[in-house]
Formats: sequence, structure tokens, C-alpha cells
Amino acid sequence: MKTFARHHRRLLLASLAFLFIGATQAVPAQEKYPVRPVRFVVPFAAGGVADTTARVVADKLSEKLGQRFYVENQPGAGGITAARNAISAPADGYTVTMLTNGTAVSVSLFEKLPFDPVKDFTPVSSLGFFDFAFVTSASSGFKTLGDFVAAAKAKPGALNVGTINVGSTQNLSAELFKTSANVDFTLVPFRGNHDAEVALLQGNVSLVIDSYSVLQGNIVDGKLRALASSGATRSESTPDLATVKESGVADYDVVSWNAMFARTGTPPDVIKTLNSALQEILGDAEVRKKLLAFGVEARAGTPEAIGERLKSDIDKWRAVIEKAHIPKQ
Repeated sequence: MKTFARHHRRLLLASLAFLFIGATQAVPAQEKYPVRPVRFVVPFAAGGVADTTARVVADKLSEKLGQRFYVENQPGAGGITAARNAISAPADGYTVTMLTNGTAVSVSLFEKLPFDPVKDFTPVSSLGFFDFAFVTSASSGFKTLGDFVAAAKAKPGALNVGTINVGSTQNLSAELFKTSANVDFTLVPFRGNHDAEVALLQGNVSLVIDSYSVLQGNIVDGKLRALASSGATRSESTPDLATVKESGVADYDVVSWNAMFARTGTPPDVIKTLNSALQEILGDAEVRKKLLAFGVEARAGTPEAIGERLKSDIDKWRAVIEKAHIPKQ
């Protein structure tokens, strides 16, 4: 009887061992991300600062992680088209998207966004930061931004300031400048950067607020004069250009940014892999130099840091929009 019991136990243990081996063989080893191409959805047309940043980053990620990262341009008001595209994809890290300072603006600018950038996306890392330049015609009498402020105070509403469309970060930067400097001027919105620049060259506006890289050609040629940059400290791309704060407008600080986000629910190890790669890529001297030529300060950070920046900028631009009485779109 004892011999039968021992034999029965041996058969049972052998069966369990066989089942265990079979079960472990049936479960494949977890794939190391990425194992196929990754789509980077960008809410702007090709050729601009954001697109250039995305393409430099995508190329370097492809080299570092061994799979192709490709940029897919999905321009549209408020980044709605790009965001919809990104959140409709699986939360597996094979579709990432760019959120920007403009995303923070859109939350308060639109009556109802079909997505919530804070809840529907999880941050990966910042990519780059850039200031706006306050630029006048070289033939104008304004040698400093202080000269412009003095003239605006002497004749309230008489001076014209050009930016791209109402609700853009440039446009809201001008609105913030109005209140921060306590001046009154007429804000003239244009459909595109080129239209605003032409108006400045022709003397139809006294000042334009836009990315330095957009206006750089005519600044270098001596047709335009940069008066100030919008950040709290001088930009690496324009170290000789005084800030608005240095020009006498206290507490003025506008720095635009772009960052990589993934759909909420993306595995933490994927976020970690991407963040680690971006930290190395954006710390590389060659990459930093390449982006600085476009006025962008390459800078990676923790997911938490850019997530908090998104939230704080939503609050900041909500206050500007409400104070300027800009109607919701």
C-alpha cells in the first residue's frame, strides 16, 4: 500500500512539473520596447520650429533605440486633430505626440476641447524651450523696448502691434505685455508670420512679437531691429538681447515649449525608456547646437516637471484670456 502511495505521489509531481514547464514555454518573453516603428504626431505643418525639433529628436531616437521614429504632421486649431489622432491609437507607446504651450492656451481658448491634455495624456519629457522676440523696423525711432513703452504711454492706442492670429501664444504674449507694462496699443492679428513681418517692414505696425528664428533673416540683414526677448532670463540663442523684464517691465515672463507626451495608460517602462533616451539625446552638444540655430534651447526633464508646467501654463493663459475678454472659439 505504501509503495502504491509513493508511486502515486511521483506520478502527481511529474505531472505538475510537466504542466509548469509547458506553461512557462507558452508565455513568450516580454518584448523590449520598441520592436517596431513609432509614430510621432506633431500638431503643426512641416517646416516650423516645432516640426524641426520633432524631426531632429525623431532621427536621434531612431539611432538610439534601433527602430524608426517618424514624424506625422497633423496641423489644426488647438492641436485638436493631432490629439484626436493620438488618443485613438493604443496606449502602447507606438504613437506619441507633441504637446506645447499652445495646448495649454487651447484649454481656455476653446469652448469645449474634445480631449483633456492633463487626463488623456501622460508626460514623457520636455524637448525644447524658446522665447519670443519684440522686433521693430530698423528705420523706426525705437532703439529699446523702453522707447516703445514711453511712446505708447504718450499716445495711448496710437501704436500698432502685430502678431499672428488671435489666441496664439504670440498674440497672448502681446496681451500680457499690455497689462504688465500698463500701456495701450492696437493689437493687429495676421493670418501668418510672413504677413506680420511684411506689415512691419512696410511701417503698418510699429512692433511685431514672434519667434526670433522667424524674423532672423531680416534682423541679420539690418532691416529689422530686435528690442527684447520674452523670457525671464536671456536666451542662449540671443545672449546679447535684453529681456522685457530688463527693459523695465517687471514680472514679464513668456517662454514657449514643446514636449513629448503619450496616451494615458502607456506602460511606465515605455515612458522610462523614452525619457532616458531623450535625456541623453537632448544633452548632446551637437543636438543642442543644431536646435539652438532655430532659437530652441534643447532641454529634457522629468515627466513630472513638464506635466506640472502644462498645468501651470493652463492657469496662466486662462487669466490672460479672461482679462483680455477674448471670446471662446
